[in-house]
Amino acid sequence: MQILLDIVSWVLLLAGSAFALIGAVGLIRFPDVYARMHASGITDTLGAGLILAGMMIQGGFTLVTAKLILILIFLLFTSPTSTYALANAAYSRGLQPLLGGPEPDPAALEAADPASAIPGQAESGSVGSVSGEDKSS
Repeated sequence: MQILLDIVSWVLLLAGSAFALIGAVGLIRFPDVYARMHASGITDTLGAGLILAGMMIQGGFTLVTAKLILILIFLLFTSPTSTYALANAAYSRGLQPLLGGPEPDPAALEAADPASAIPGQAESGSVGSVSGEDKSS
């Protein structure tokens, strides 16, 4: 019976490690921040969950397993929440996802709406002050 538990535990540990490695490759390979967040958020939660499940099987019915369950519950709440918060911050900052279309020209965007110009791309090179006043004039 112990051999079967060890095999199941190692399968979970290896699967969790594989998901974590796939997530790391996704961070490098995907083109924009939203796809990268998707890759890291899904594989981070699933990979860490599988690793924790494998460690729970190795730990048996002990206090260590209870602590690992609490860590897993904490991880299942915080990882998706942090991914959402990061995506929401990127979207509210004006970062648009790549949808397979052509890249917009920053000069055309600034000419159409100077308020939505990319910071640091302005002609004066200044981003502005904390109070919102433009000191370049």
